[in-house]
Order: sequence, then structure tokens, then C-alpha cells
Amino acid sequence: MGRFARSMMARASGGSVALSRLWPGRADRLIIAPHDLRTADATRAAEIYAGRFVFAGKIVTCHGRSIFDLDPPSEDWEVALLGFGWLRHLRAADTALTRANARSLVDDWMSNPTRKRPLERRADVLARRVISLLSQAPLVLGDSDGKFYRRYLRGLTREIRYLRYAMIDIGDGVPRLQVLIALCYAALCLANQAKHIRGASKKLSDELQRQILPDGGHISRNPGALVELLSDLLPLRQTFAARNIPPPPALLNAIDRMMPMLRFFRHGDGSFALFNGMSSAPNDLVATLLAYDDTHGAPMASMPHTGYQRVDAGALTLIMDTGAPPPPSVSQDAHAGCLSFELSSGPSRIVINCGMPATGRDNWRAFARGSAAHSTLTYHDNSSCQFVEFSAMKKLLQGAPIVAGPGNVESFREAVPDGELLSTSHDGYLARFGVIHRRMLMVAQDGSRLDGEDTLSPAAGGKIKGSEADFALRFHLHPSVKASRLSDARGVMLVLPNRDVWTFEALDDKVDLEDSVFLSGNDGPRRTAQIVIRQDARHASSVRWSFVRSSASASQTSAKRNARREPELPL
Repeated sequence: MGRFARSMMARASGGSVALSRLWPGRADRLIIAPHDLRTADATRAAEIYAGRFVFAGKIVTCHGRSIFDLDPPSEDWEVALLGFGWLRHLRAADTALTRANARSLVDDWMSNPTRKRPLERRADVLARRVISLLSQAPLVLGDSDGKFYRRYLRGLTREIRYLRYAMIDIGDGVPRLQVLIALCYAALCLANQAKHIRGASKKLSDELQRQILPDGGHISRNPGALVELLSDLLPLRQTFAARNIPPPPALLNAIDRMMPMLRFFRHGDGSFALFNGMSSAPNDLVATLLAYDDTHGAPMASMPHTGYQRVDAGALTLIMDTGAPPPPSVSQDAHAGCLSFELSSGPSRIVINCGMPATGRDNWRAFARGSAAHSTLTYHDNSSCQFVEFSAMKKLLQGAPIVAGPGNVESFREAVPDGELLSTSHDGYLARFGVIHRRMLMVAQDGSRLDGEDTLSPAAGGKIKGSEADFALRFHLHPSVKASRLSDARGVMLVLPNRDVWTFEALDDKVDLEDSVFLSGNDGPRRTAQIVIRQDARHASSVRWSFVRSSASASQTSAKRNARREPELPL
């Protein structure tokens, strides 16, 4: 009832010009415009001036009509349009023509507040629009007259009021933080809003302490959340300083914890490991964010609160998911990738997870979230997590959160004479099938090889449930890796873009090379390959395998390869 009352109050105040003039905290002047760290492309200003709006891989041409009156080709496209982040491209061009174009488009939007678009009041979209209108105000207001200036501030105040009093459809996680960040910006950047600074800062501080874990990860376990949040939190810290107001300690502490986590998830080529909803991250934006990191330290090895492990040995980097699923309220994008890992050598990625596409996610979401889209084990074609499946529940919950998954994920790490040993396990298949998945990984000290062993076994005193006990090990390969199956069907030769040669071998099992898809490419989904080993837990409960770097060329490796046995993993 309280939420309904606030919603009605906001709608009434937003729709009445007379009431908006009397509403407490009315803004009459813009004091400061926050900095926008996101990448701008001046060439896109010409497209927008010509009436071509290219967002989320879709193009809409106005043909003289208002872009806000046209039917959107996709939800992602509409979110980008209504978020007004595209104003940064016009600002990058910085000409009288682009400034006039920006004013015209903003005026078109604000002069017709009665437009009914369902997405325009969604919390994350509204928060993004408020931040964009504040940060791009110098572009829009630079050559404007007093009449437009006042109309701009009235429209902006109306948008802020919806955020402050209605709080419409705020989901947990990143959207809630985005709303609170937007309200902090509004209190700092507009005149007659000083009384809101303390309250907005307190709410943001409380939410940061709840959502940013002690090791710097986000509660959703999605690496992309760090990029999204830091892009707004870093300029917010600057805005506090520009107003000569000490930033909240919780804001400073959150930024200090999140920065090392950015480095933790990066491979040698600058790309991010693909876990729990991560898609491609703009390398230039990440580089900008990292420029604010004064420590420039090496990534930490373990993130116990977020549930990840990282091993760096020579040029080799291994990043592994060793955590339980996030809370249901923030698991709409979480994946069933427990004990999956990614592997890279220098600037070349070798083993990956399929990831999530940046746009058109609904087409791939069910596949991308399953265990089969990760470099881990799947039991009887099932995922280690279960998701909400009924359409009515998905609509009610605004997504498909995880409803069951690993409850006990163990991870032990130790240095051994020959390298680093990770011993892990999860019970995601225990309740349904009576088995526990254990994975041991050993990374050689010089980074020349990775040895692994995957085991399925019943819990102490238990037994495997059901008549079927088949399982599959999958190792998805990056599209830049050229893979060829060896003639003895026990291995695969991998040639990296820099001509380095690696060999994957299974000690006692047949190895298949099958099709896969890399979803997180900048140019959309791409075809790739995956290494697959299939077995039956009742006949062979353990599979041993290795990735070994060869000092010879691809042809020499193929000719000289012999059937040597791998060393035993330390117990």
C-alpha cells in the first residue's frame, strides 16, 4: 500500500504543472554537470542528425517523424533510446549543429510528457535518463535561451520526482543502486536540493555496504556489474569533491574494493571472464576505469566472498567459479556454471564459457545460463542449478531467478612443489541424482601445463539415484583457437593466434570435437568448437585430462606426439 501511495503521488505531481511549481525542492538552476566516463563516438552524431538511430544492433530511421513516436524494434533498442546515453555522441562532435540537434531531440521528448511508453518509467531506464540529462546538460543548454533552460529544468525535476517518490519497479541489485546513484547526482547537481544530499548519501551508502561484498565483488556475482557501477560511482566521487562535500566513506570504500576485482576478472587480452551474465566489456571503458586505480597492483588470487579463484603462472591465467548461486532476488542473470573455468595464455584465450550476448539476450538466455554453456561437467544433460520455468512466474518475478542449486561449494588451494593445486566440489546434483562433482586442477609453476581430474561420486553412505548416470565434460574454445582432433581420438591439438601450440589429452577416454557458440563477441554470436568427453558414472566415475603447451610447431607436435601418461595429481 505504501508503494501504491508513493506511485500515485509521483504520477499526480509529475502530471500537474501547477503542483510541480509548488512542490518542495523545486530546482531553478544547474550547479554542476557530472563527468561521463562512457565512450563517445563523434561519427555517430551524423547518423543521429540524419534521423538514423542505431542501438543494440537495430536501425530505426525517422523519415521526418519523432523518434519517440515510432515503434521500437526491440526492448534493448528502446532502453537505449529512452536512457538518452546517445547524447554523449553528439557532445563528442561538439558543433553548433549537434548542439542544436540535441536541444531539438530533448525538447521533443520533454514537450510531450503524456506519451505512454511502458519502459520509460522502468527504474533503471529512468535512472539512466536522469544521469544522462545531468551529465550532458552543457551540450543541451550551451546555446539555449532562458525559456528552454527553464523548461529543461522542469522536465528534469519531473523525472527526478518519479525516482524519489514513486520508486517504480525497482529490482534488487544493480537497478536499485542506479536509482540511488541518480538521486545522489540530482541532489548534488541542482540548486535547492541540498536538503536531499544527506538522505540520498545515506541510502546509497547502506545499499553499497549490502551489495558490494568485502572482497569487492557484487552480490550478483556478475563481473559486468562492476563495470556498470564504477562507470557511475567514479564520477559521483568527483562530483562530491567538486561541491566541496566529503564523499561518504562507504562510497570510497566500495570503489577501493571494486577496483582490484576489475583486474581479477581480466585475461591477458584485456577481456573479462564470462561468468554469471557477463558479456563483452568495452576495452576502452575498462582502461578508463583502471586509470583511476592508484595502486596498479597485481590481481588477488582468491575472492572468497564472491566465490572465484585465479591462478597466474608464467603467461598462463586460470579463472574459476567456486561459489554458490547468488540470492534469488539478484539471480535473474546468474548462470549454472559452478566449477567452470576459463584459461588464457598471454594475449590468447583458450578455454572460455559461452557468455551472454550484449543484445538479443532473450533468444539465447536459456542456453547461456545452462551448465552445458560452461566449461564444466553436466550430469545427464542437466544443469547444476534450476531456474523458474513458468511464464506467469517469470512475469511476476521480472525474470527467471535460480530456485535451486549448489548449497555447499568447497574450494581448497595450496602450493605444491610443482605448482598450484585447486581442490573443489559442489553438491548441485546431490538432491536430484545423489552425486557430488569434484574437480581438481593443478597449474604448473611455469605455466606450461594444466592437469585436471573430474570425479562424480555419491555422498558418504549414499548411492547414485536413477538408472541413468551419464555425464559430459565440456571445454569451450575461443573462436580464435584452431582445433584439430588427433588421430588416436584421445586428444586435440590447439593452435593459438600467436602460433603457440597446446595439446589437450585425456588419459583413458575418447575425446570429441563438437560445435559450440561464442555469445559475447563484439560483433554478435560466433561459431566455435568445444572439446567433449562423455562417460558413465557407474562405469568410470573419474576423468583425467590435461592442457600442455608444446615448444614445437603444429606440424612437429603432430608428428612427434607420443602416448605418454600424465603425472598423478597430488592428493
